[in-house]
Amino acid sequence: MKRSKTSKAWMREHLNDTYVQQARASGYRARAAYKLLEIDDKDKLLRPGMVVVDLGAAPGSWSQVASQKVGDGGRVIALDLLEVLGLPRMTFIQGDFQDAAVLRELEATLDGRPVDLVLSDMAPNISGIAAADQARSIGLCELALDFAVEHLKPGGNFLVKVFQGAGFDEYRRAMQAAFRSVVVRKPAASRDRSTEVYLLGLGVKPVE
Repeated sequence: MKRSKTSKAWMREHLNDTYVQQARASGYRARAAYKLLEIDDKDKLLRPGMVVVDLGAAPGSWSQVASQKVGDGGRVIALDLLEVLGLPRMTFIQGDFQDAAVLRELEATLDGRPVDLVLSDMAPNISGIAAADQARSIGLCELALDFAVEHLKPGGNFLVKVFQGAGFDEYRRAMQAAFRSVVVRKPAASRDRSTEVYLLGLGVKPVE
């Protein structure tokens, strides 16, 4: 199949992308690694010995960063619909986070261990219908927030990708109700034209 002008332009931009080149040189699976590295450098989220859950992990660059940072005493539990190849200190679960059976498998893997940090870089498959895609994206964010509030240890943190648009302000208020503070992060590796930002919930509040 002949490539369209749009796909050729995207491929040209992708190959010339500084972060793509850096990721290849450093052995990261995707340029997204630099988003987490920048946020972690600013907010000091990842430390040795932590238990981290990575939702929407494929192709695994965030899990790579997390597994390096938590060290031998830590653990990363990654989940995605697509396969993520093995990494040191990582347990991978393949499945749909919206599936109750998959969620039970994730909880069984935790085996009662409280979680220090929940990461969510989840995004829905794009249909091209903006309103529907935004609603599905916010729905995934809400599920991730519910999981974080239920499983984070006292004072634990939650980093989630959110697309600005309908439902964004309401979602941020829901996070503010659940965490002591919520800040917005737009790392340099996040393309300017993208509406994505990362909301960071610091210090989960006790469930009343």
